[in-house]
Amino acid sequence: MTPADHTPRSFTLTWTLDAPPETVFGAWTDPARLGWFYNPEQPIPDEPIELDLRVGGAWRQMMVIDEETSYFTGGVYREIVPNERLTFAWGATDGWPRLDLEDLDQSPQVTLHLRQTPSGTKMTLHCELPADLPDDGVPGWWPMFRGGMHDTVDRLVAELNRMPAEA
Repeated sequence: MTPADHTPRSFTLTWTLDAPPETVFGAWTDPARLGWFYNPEQPIPDEPIELDLRVGGAWRQMMVIDEETSYFTGGVYREIVPNERLTFAWGATDGWPRLDLEDLDQSPQVTLHLRQTPSGTKMTLHCELPADLPDDGVPGWWPMFRGGMHDTVDRLVAELNRMPAEA
């Protein structure tokens, strides 16, 4: 296989957020603060956000895309370093993407790295598709996966901008 034949299986996006790492980490891990994750053009679902912040614990919330499309999403935590790093297998057992609790390596993996900088928090979001996903199945993920993650974090940025500055 030559480098030109390689099908990219991951991507990394980076933002500098005007908030300390503790605030950014909390926005991803406190169910009372995860409302930014919802689609702002749709009503907030009745189902509560569920979150068990421990390795092996799950995060689960309903996403409403439009009147005909809604599903649970979230993940299972694989690594938690408060205010620095959060890794989870992305999906839900009864949602999208479909998550197999017996084989978390078959789900997309998402890792957030947070680092304090003079201008705020540098947040790096790395997403990787399962190694066993056939190459011909990879291209179908990218428009939705990369664009969806970008849109999701844009909602986080807007939420952080609405929050009062911490004393």
